[in-house]
Amino acid sequence: MAALRKLFGTDGIRGRANVHPMTGDVMLQLGRALALVFRLAPNAGRAPRVLIGKDTRRSGYMLEDALAAGLCSMGVNVLQVGPIPTPGLAFLTVDMRCDAGAMITASHNPFEDNGVKFFSRDGFKLPDEAEARIEALMDSAELASQRTFGADIGAARRIDDAAGRYIVFLKKTFPRQRTLEGLRIAIDCANGAAYKVAPTVLEELGADVVAIGNQPDGTNINAGCGATHPEHVAAFARRERADVGIAVDGDADRVILIDERGAIVDGDQILAMCARELRLRDELARNAVVGTVMSNLGLERALAGMGIELVRADVGDRYVVEAMLREKINLGGEQSGHVVFLDHNTTGDGMLTALQVLALMRREQRPLSELAAVMQRTPQVLKSVRVRAKPPLDELPSARSAAAHADARMQGRGRVNVRYSGTEPLARVMIEGDDAAEIEQLASELCEAIRKDIGEERA
Repeated sequence: MAALRKLFGTDGIRGRANVHPMTGDVMLQLGRALALVFRLAPNAGRAPRVLIGKDTRRSGYMLEDALAAGLCSMGVNVLQVGPIPTPGLAFLTVDMRCDAGAMITASHNPFEDNGVKFFSRDGFKLPDEAEARIEALMDSAELASQRTFGADIGAARRIDDAAGRYIVFLKKTFPRQRTLEGLRIAIDCANGAAYKVAPTVLEELGADVVAIGNQPDGTNINAGCGATHPEHVAAFARRERADVGIAVDGDADRVILIDERGAIVDGDQILAMCARELRLRDELARNAVVGTVMSNLGLERALAGMGIELVRADVGDRYVVEAMLREKINLGGEQSGHVVFLDHNTTGDGMLTALQVLALMRREQRPLSELAAVMQRTPQVLKSVRVRAKPPLDELPSARSAAAHADARMQGRGRVNVRYSGTEPLARVMIEGDDAAEIEQLASELCEAIRKDIGEERA
């Protein structure tokens, strides 16, 4: 069914705001189709309820109201919670017994973009089949015939205490007998959805908090800040003499940490140290962790040294979660900082992840640099090529030849991975191996081959 999806990528629908498909017209139809899908599900004899959250982009107001209008026109009641992290929306969907949740966000993309992703009543992202069903309904005559009238039209209302509920949830994931007193923490909120939640949680747990990226204006989300620009909070943490730096992205479902020396600690390192801790406490399900095809070889080696298996999934936290559920594994994530603790939440959660690492630091009374040393990164090159189309990679003669050459060179000494981004017009190249100069050369050659086949014209 995944092949039938035209609007949905690996993380919902995403694009430039007010340009198809991120327009009010499309959101209206999307709301109607979503409503019909969930009206067909058992709902205990009441009108379905859908929760809508958003990040801090200016276009969020336009898209939120259009989506709500489409839902209400089909007899669905809408609860609007305003700016909230994506994992907070997932948590609240379950906590408030809603039939579905809709998060309006383009995550780490610039403010000109926006998107929407959906959660089912159990807090998990919709499977490919449900997304394909929604797309099919959007173009069907069935929508018009199913509209409601009179008292059956749905209502929309604001929920004012949503952020507070999520803050309470986050604090409950931190050991009750411990605090963050004595820790100075620098946090970069990316001018996004966590601009209030993140500093508040840390302060209420006792930390001395210094924050940046906490004054959104609708246009500055992810602008040179947040998890995609960790060097920003690293410099800030050094200036402020912080013990730890934390950077979340625009919707706060990912996190990158900074140790007391100013070094970046990514998702792979977080997985390694948390897997070790969970195994020592006999709480790591199946003695396994789910990563992705992009997870650093150093993570695989570190886990193997601890007797822990790394199960690799496709890129995208939804695919990580699917693998975790299928394999009955409770820890997984991505190098980018999407880390999933299934014992606590159903999706990547930047602040929850940060709190688990801070709790580990408190339990072991060790700085982050020592904990992160459990894993040594294998040299890895990541490059992107902007493309004009996304045909199957094995149909591209130059790219196929360059990839085969790189595979042959890396045989037994590293890994080569080429894929398309699910959210942007990009081909991504990853090569890792112990010889940094060699993998840099191979990655550059492979990017040039892709550019020759399908690269966008350079200005």
